Amino acid sequence: MEPYLTIKADAQDEFEVKRSRFIGYARPVQTPEDAAAFVAEIRARHWDARHNCSAYVLRSGQQHSSDDGEPQGTAGQPIRTVILGRDLKDCCVVVTRYFGGTLLGTGGLVRAYTQAATLALDAAELIRMEPSTLCRITCDYTLYGRLPALIAASDGSVEHTDFADRVTVEFLMPTPLLPAFEQRLSDASSGQCGLERLGERYVEKHI
Repeated sequence: MEPYLTIKADAQDEFEVKRSRFIGYARPVQTPEDAAAFVAEIRARHWDARHNCSAYVLRSGQQHSSDDGEPQGTAGQPIRTVILGRDLKDCCVVVTRYFGGTLLGTGGLVRAYTQAATLALDAAELIRMEPSTLCRITCDYTLYGRLPALIAASDGSVEHTDFADRVTVEFLMPTPLLPAFEQRLSDASSGQCGLERLGERYVEKHI
């Protein structure tokens, strides 16, 4: 698992050029189906618009863009270029255009769709998704007295603690920091306490 940038939630913004109205929408998505549903939602909302152009980039490497009736390469590709330029993953942008009666030309369309996608992403909150490992430690109460500080020192966060004859602690630790934490744990317990890795998942970090 690798860290990646994405957007936290839906965002939108718009502008007008030569009486054509461009509305940019951005949404975090994880699959092509998510993206298709988002495009369908915007298209249904703006059923009377001339075009609903879109692009998405997924963490899996999948990418797609649609000009939705605009001249080839003037809408979907510029939108995708904006997403890629910000190194965003799992992100879809849809730009709705209400035609104002004046042709913008190929260059004008590229600039307009680029600006609409840029405005939508400018309005979004960016987050960094960091791979973290869920771990479990079972230890005596003596070591437990030092354990929360050890976890915090490695930027970890406790998820659950169970108090019985011994203490069981489940916590999330940024995966790259786990080897250093394991060394601290070994030093603190004189090598008597280890940890169990329960799996890896992404944790949201604000930037």
